[in-house]
Amino acid sequence: MAMVEDTRPEHTYAEQTPRSKSWIEQAKKVMPGGITANIKHFAPYPIVMKKGCGAFITDVDNHQYVDYLLAYGALMLGHGHPEVKQAIDEMFADSGTLLFGAPHPLEVTFGHEIQQLYPSMERLRYTNSGTEATLLAMRIAQAYTNKKRIAKFEGHYHGGYNDVLYSVSPTLSEAGPADAPIPVKESKGMHVTDGEEPLILPFNNLTACERLLRAQQDSIAAVMIEPLQGGFIPATDTFIAGLRELTEELGIVLIFDEVKTGFRIRLGGAQEWYGVSPDLTTLGKVIGAGFPFGIVGGRKDIMEVTSPTTGSDVFDQSQSTFSRAKDVVFHSGTYNGHPLILAAGLKTVDVLKRDIKDVFARTDMLKDELEALFVRKGVPMKAVGIGSIFSVVLTEEDIFNYRDLQASDLQTRKLIDLHLLNEGIYTKPLNRYSLSTAHTEREVERTISAYDRVLSRLFGG
Repeated sequence: MAMVEDTRPEHTYAEQTPRSKSWIEQAKKVMPGGITANIKHFAPYPIVMKKGCGAFITDVDNHQYVDYLLAYGALMLGHGHPEVKQAIDEMFADSGTLLFGAPHPLEVTFGHEIQQLYPSMERLRYTNSGTEATLLAMRIAQAYTNKKRIAKFEGHYHGGYNDVLYSVSPTLSEAGPADAPIPVKESKGMHVTDGEEPLILPFNNLTACERLLRAQQDSIAAVMIEPLQGGFIPATDTFIAGLRELTEELGIVLIFDEVKTGFRIRLGGAQEWYGVSPDLTTLGKVIGAGFPFGIVGGRKDIMEVTSPTTGSDVFDQSQSTFSRAKDVVFHSGTYNGHPLILAAGLKTVDVLKRDIKDVFARTDMLKDELEALFVRKGVPMKAVGIGSIFSVVLTEEDIFNYRDLQASDLQTRKLIDLHLLNEGIYTKPLNRYSLSTAHTEREVERTISAYDRVLSRLFGG
C-alpha cells in the first residue's frame, strides 16, 4: 500500500528533543562524533537518556518512552529491578569491597548455575563483555585445532574486532554470489593478509556451507554462528542439525554466539530450543544484569587449553624449560568474574526462572497484535523472532538470511521507527525489539495505539 503522506518526522523529532541535540553538540568536543560507541549513533542524532524505571526510559527533555531497546537486549528484567538492586546491596555489605582480584566463592556458585542451564558448557571462563567472549572462544578454537582461519556467516555480528568484522552489513553489489559470499571489510584499519580473512558462509544454506567448508577444512579452526541471525532470524532445524554433524565430521569447532539469544529464546538459549550442543558457547548481555560481562564455555577437553595448571603464567618469571607460558592460551583480566556482577547475574536467573514464561507470552501478544494491525492497514509485515526478541520486517516473503532481510522495505521501516520515537516508543531505528519482565499488557496496548496512529498517518485508514 502506497504512503499517502510524508510528514517529515525529523521536524517533530527536533522540536521534541532540543536538549538531546545540544548535548550531542557538546559531546562532539569530547568524543569523535559525540559518541563513545558507534552503535549508539543514528540520524539525525541520538536521543540522550537520563533515567530508567521498569519498562520506561526518560530523556533529557523529560519525554518518557516505552523501552524496547533495553540496552540492546541486556536488561531482561527492565530498568532498576528491585531484587537485583537488593542483591547488589547485600553483596557489597557482606564483602565490604567491590573487587578482590582473587578467586571468590560466587565464581563457582554462578558457574554451576550456568552449567545446569547450558549443559554443553562443561568448563567455563568469565570475561568482561560479549565481544571479549567471542574473541576468547576464537583463540581457544585456534589453539585446540592448531588451525588459524575462522568461518562466520554473512550478516552475523560477533564484536568490533578485525578478525570477525566482515560481511556484517555488506552492500549486495560487493557481497558476491549468494552461495559463496565474498568477505567484505566493515571498518577502516583492517590490514589483513589475503587468505586470512574469515570464510564467509551463507546462513540457512547447508549445501553451500558443506561445499565451502569441505574445500577449506584443513585451514578452518572454527565456525562461529548466531543461531538466530541478529537475535531474530532463526536457523532452520535442518540447517543447524546439519551444521553440527558437518563440523563434527570435519574436525571444526562449532561456536554458538549466544550473546543475544542466551536466556532470551529459552533459559538455556538457542541450544535448548534446537536441542543441539555446540563445542563452545559465548554468553553476555542478559546474564550481566546491566553490567559488562561475558562467558565462554564448552567441552572440557577444549576449554582445558586455558588452564594455568598445564603451563606457566605469562607473568611467571620462574618459567622452566618444561613449562612455558606458550603451552597454554593466556587469558586474564582484572575484572573477570567480578563478584558484584555475579551476584546480580544470579539474581537475574532466579527472577527469570519465575517470570520468563510471562515475558514470552507478552512478546507473542505484541507480535500478534502488530501483525493484525498491519493486515488491517494493508501493509505487508512479518514479526520475525522467537522467545522475547523479534523484529518488524516489512515484507510478504519468508526471511531466512541477511539477503532476504535486505530485500524487505527497510526505508519505510526506518520512517515508521522515527515516527514511533515521536510517539514515545523507543528502539534504535531498524533495530530488533526486546521485551522484559517489566513490560505488561498496558505497555503492549500503548505500543499498538502508537503504531495505529503512525500507520494511519502514513498509509491512511
